[in-house]
Amino acid sequence: MARNRGRSWGPSGRWFTGRHPGSRRERRQRRHGSRAASARRVWPVTSIRSVAGQMFVLQVLIVVLLVVAAVATLLLQSRSDRFQAARDRSLAAAEAFAYSPGLANTLRGPNPSAVLQPRTEAARKRGGVDFIVVMNRQGIRYTHPRPEEIGKKFVGTIGPSLAGRVTTETVHGPLGEEVQVVVPVFDAHGAVVGLVSAGMKASNVSSAVDRQLPVVLGAGAAALALTTAGTALVSRRLRRQTHGLGPDEMTRMYEHHDAVLHAVREGVVIVGGDGRVLLSNDEARRLLDLPPDVEGHRVSALGLDPRMAELLSSRRVATDELLPVGDRLLAVNNRPTDRRGGPRGSVATLRDSTELRALAGKAEVARSRLNLLYNASMAIGTTLDIKRTAEELVYVAAPQFTDYATVDLADPVLRGEEPHVRVGSDGTQLRRVALHGVRDDNPLHGEGELVAFAAPTPQANGFMSGQPVLVPDLRAAEGWRTQDVEHTQAILDYGFRSLITVPLKARGVLMGIVNFWRTSDSEPFEDDDLSLAEELAARASVCIDNARRFTREHALAVTLQHSLLPRALPAQDALDIAYRYLPAQAGVGGDWFDVISLPGARVALVVGDVVGHGLHAAATMGRLRTAVQNFSALDLPPDELLGHLDELVGRIDQETADEDSEAAVVGAACLFAIYDPATGACQLARAGHPPPAVVLPDGTVEFPDIPVGPPLGVGGHPYKAAELHLPAGSTLVLYTDGLIEDRARDIETGLEILRSTLAHAGRTPQETCDAVLDSLLPARQSDDIALLVARTRVLDADQIASWELPCDPTVVSRARAAATRQLTQWGMDEETVFTTELILSELVTNAIRHACGPIGVRLLRDRNLICEVSDTSSTSPHLRYAAVEDEGGRGLFLVAQLAERWGTRYTHEGKVIWAELPIPGA
Repeated sequence: MARNRGRSWGPSGRWFTGRHPGSRRERRQRRHGSRAASARRVWPVTSIRSVAGQMFVLQVLIVVLLVVAAVATLLLQSRSDRFQAARDRSLAAAEAFAYSPGLANTLRGPNPSAVLQPRTEAARKRGGVDFIVVMNRQGIRYTHPRPEEIGKKFVGTIGPSLAGRVTTETVHGPLGEEVQVVVPVFDAHGAVVGLVSAGMKASNVSSAVDRQLPVVLGAGAAALALTTAGTALVSRRLRRQTHGLGPDEMTRMYEHHDAVLHAVREGVVIVGGDGRVLLSNDEARRLLDLPPDVEGHRVSALGLDPRMAELLSSRRVATDELLPVGDRLLAVNNRPTDRRGGPRGSVATLRDSTELRALAGKAEVARSRLNLLYNASMAIGTTLDIKRTAEELVYVAAPQFTDYATVDLADPVLRGEEPHVRVGSDGTQLRRVALHGVRDDNPLHGEGELVAFAAPTPQANGFMSGQPVLVPDLRAAEGWRTQDVEHTQAILDYGFRSLITVPLKARGVLMGIVNFWRTSDSEPFEDDDLSLAEELAARASVCIDNARRFTREHALAVTLQHSLLPRALPAQDALDIAYRYLPAQAGVGGDWFDVISLPGARVALVVGDVVGHGLHAAATMGRLRTAVQNFSALDLPPDELLGHLDELVGRIDQETADEDSEAAVVGAACLFAIYDPATGACQLARAGHPPPAVVLPDGTVEFPDIPVGPPLGVGGHPYKAAELHLPAGSTLVLYTDGLIEDRARDIETGLEILRSTLAHAGRTPQETCDAVLDSLLPARQSDDIALLVARTRVLDADQIASWELPCDPTVVSRARAAATRQLTQWGMDEETVFTTELILSELVTNAIRHACGPIGVRLLRDRNLICEVSDTSSTSPHLRYAAVEDEGGRGLFLVAQLAERWGTRYTHEGKVIWAELPIPGA
């Protein structure tokens, strides 16, 4: 290079100039000083010959022209504005004076000048005009700022104004060049009786040009200063960018760059904006087979590959775009050259990537497989349904990895059980669970079919051994043909050519197989594909096993739950009952219902809900249902029964408080109702449960306000009961919150839908259940639903007989006689009448002996004959065995022997002792 001239290569490996080099700092200062001096000599940027100097002159001329144009525009605009302002002011003054009242009469007076001259002068000064002249129709002035002009003829055009129009003109009058306006003066009849002219000199109107001209000149000076400063900055930047290099050094640098360009092993092609090649190095000519004189030729005429020619000519951005050229694979980078103000065109670099094609292909295959595995991890196992999980596997595999995919599982797996692998001479039987492929008209076994795989087949081998089996060519696999000659031939004729069978195995449980099929339209399976198939099957196996275990647990919970629910409703005539129970789809809950027969032809209805899902909730539900039945045997009112149930739940929680395996039951809800068909009364109490619905016989729907207590297990709060009177034919609807509450709606919305659904008269309980579920059953049921519908009946008057007796031993015989008459009237046989007389006499005698106050006797004829004796005492009778020498204690024992059932229930007034006897032939 030029900077090395006069130097020689010394023995120490440094450039040597023959002079003492001095210190490194001195050498750097001399080098920079030499470059700066050279730059000052070579680049006289402030000279008119330099680009910077020429740009400076051009900018100065532009600024001066802009300033001159701005000044001229201001002057023209100022002249126009002055004349317009003078006209507007003159017109306003003339019209104001011409339309003043009394002017027309003054013009007809004897001496108009004497009257109007002072008025016009005053108006002229106030209006800011130079003159206001009043004249007659002939143009003779009556007024003028110069009195000597009065009586002379007006200078200007008055013809249009005599016709009633306003005249505006510019004239040279007595005051000089003026803008004047002539306005007619009308009398009361609309006739023109005179004229008024007002005007002023345009030069007397001030203009904004006087203020704007200094600003324009100042802005021009500032622009000139900025131009000068900008030119100086450009000069400095040019010197900095060229590092002070002169023409010779720049030329030598270009030679070095050209040498490097042709020496690199990467092709470079520069194309101009007209599509002609401007530069091509040796490597580009070699890679593209270009002629030596390619510069100047159009790219389209070089015979290149169409895609390559299009890329070089299009100027579009490309980064490592792979294009085949002959037997080569070139990586092309293309960038336009005019993005930063450069000349229009593009520059492309070419790199031979033929050897990387195989590596790129393998990388692409690895990337696609990783993407497939990622999709499989996201798509497989979204639900705990076995069939759905198998379908997710085949939909992920086909057609990304294979043309067709099938999943075959053992039947016990579909039931949640572990399959018993029995493989003998007959092979193994699996059920086709999922099938998916590129076409639907394939000859493979369809979904739901039970397929018996023969022992030599790949499917049977894979299932027996637990190892994957690869069959690259099905036509050459003789063992596969033993399955079914006709069917396998149909599969081959369809185009299937390759198969991979992978067993589905998780946690030591072999559940089935997955088959991947490829047709002749795809490459056959290779050993590398086997690992991907195993990975897909392994991920799906875990999900299928999870679904299998969930199915097993769900089936166990459902079985337990159904075993704890009522299997049949008790025989009774008080209510017509229908019920529905739907377990949750995702897991079994703790909802339950029950119908319990009570003494006195009464019936108890129970609906409850245990918070939570699974086996624990189902088991807890069974315990609570058993407790309710036991408490009901004590014939307790609803509020007291809920109180005892609350204590029981509290004890259960205390027992399980220290056990991590069980959860507390706090949160259980319950609604308990007792209906008496003899009176039509219904007592209800609820613990954290939704209110029941009552449908009256006319179709009116009510949600009675039943006092709500806390959920069972909370404790510390008493429960309250409410009593309703239900006419015969009314419908009582009890339900759990899973019916009215869902993720898509709140409780209030559910209650309104329930109200509108129930508002129909004449429905049977079965029809009511169907209508309610059709309206409220959610698409995805996340909670159990228990629905109990009961239509009321009332005992007829001839089925009830009652008497009130005084507390006197003499009434026993009277009670027996009345009962005998009533039983005879009901058609009872003699044995039943005798037994009833004996039981009634014992019960009345005990009441007279152990209580005081009136005694009530009631006989009910229902499915059984019910005998009730009530008194005002709360003392509970007890059954005991009397000794031979005892005089008493045999009454209740005798009642217990003669009656089918007997017992005691307490009322607000005392107690009722009842006994039931069977009715022969009932």
